[in-house]
Amino acid sequence: MNPIKLEQVNPAIASLIDNIEKVLIGKRSAIELMVAAVLANGHVLLEDVPGVGKTMMVRALSKSISGDFKRIQFTPDLLPTDVTGVAIFNQKSLEFEFRQGPIFANVILADEINRTSPKTQSALLEAMEERSVTIDGVTYRLAEPFFVMATQNPLEYEGTFPLPEAQLDRFIMQVSLGYPTVEEEMRMLSRFSAANPLEELQPVMTTAELAELQRQVSAIKVSEGIKEYIVRLCHRTREHHHIYLGVSPRGSLALFRAVQALAFVRGRDYVIPDDVKELVPVVFAHRMIVKPEARLEGATVDRVLAMILSETRVPVS
Repeated sequence: MNPIKLEQVNPAIASLIDNIEKVLIGKRSAIELMVAAVLANGHVLLEDVPGVGKTMMVRALSKSISGDFKRIQFTPDLLPTDVTGVAIFNQKSLEFEFRQGPIFANVILADEINRTSPKTQSALLEAMEERSVTIDGVTYRLAEPFFVMATQNPLEYEGTFPLPEAQLDRFIMQVSLGYPTVEEEMRMLSRFSAANPLEELQPVMTTAELAELQRQVSAIKVSEGIKEYIVRLCHRTREHHHIYLGVSPRGSLALFRAVQALAFVRGRDYVIPDDVKELVPVVFAHRMIVKPEARLEGATVDRVLAMILSETRVPVS
């Protein structure tokens, strides 16, 4: 692997973030998190109310990297084969032929993923973890790079299904956009008044260039102190008296990869404790379950994580 030259990498990442920001106004921090997740070769769960730009952000990302993009609208009647594909019998050749489903692309938008049943949601498990799909005993490799960007409405909304824990654990981050400010919404009205800027968006890098950036992220230095900090935070979630389900080892690996990618996005070839502190809420929160009796006492995942961060010793560089 060639040594990292951050003076060459940073302009490429900055141009990617700036390109997405042409469409999504005032959400630079959320865009940076999404780009970091992509550089870490992970999947992102976008949870927020309808209409704040979740789908548009994913489409802007796919156009910016000139990747193959597929959108899957998850509905209650969607079947697993509608996602992965199906083997169809060809009467001419008297053989079964595999017809690929929309999962065979670089960027998958799983729109409103929690509006379909857990059975259909499970069709993504193998694809998200092993980057492959198995149909009738035959395993098919997916495209590289490959990432799932799923949107979901809050569970309080009508017609939603909770995502299984195994599904949630495969998302490296859960990101929320939130409503824009008055000034940002005014800029949005002006920008969209003539035409949709998404239609005019041009690629700023190829998938091959993105894959090279992903490889370079793995070379970002993480000290032994930072590694121990990550592991201790994970173990605190498993031992906390308010938590029923703590963070799995997959979660500690996800945080490790995410802090490397965030340092890379910020122009550093090393990780600092603040990177870990910033990413703990978005990497850990969706992997944890608060005990029912603790919820009655007002405990939430965010409050527990804030408590754990305040009580865990921060490594000194």
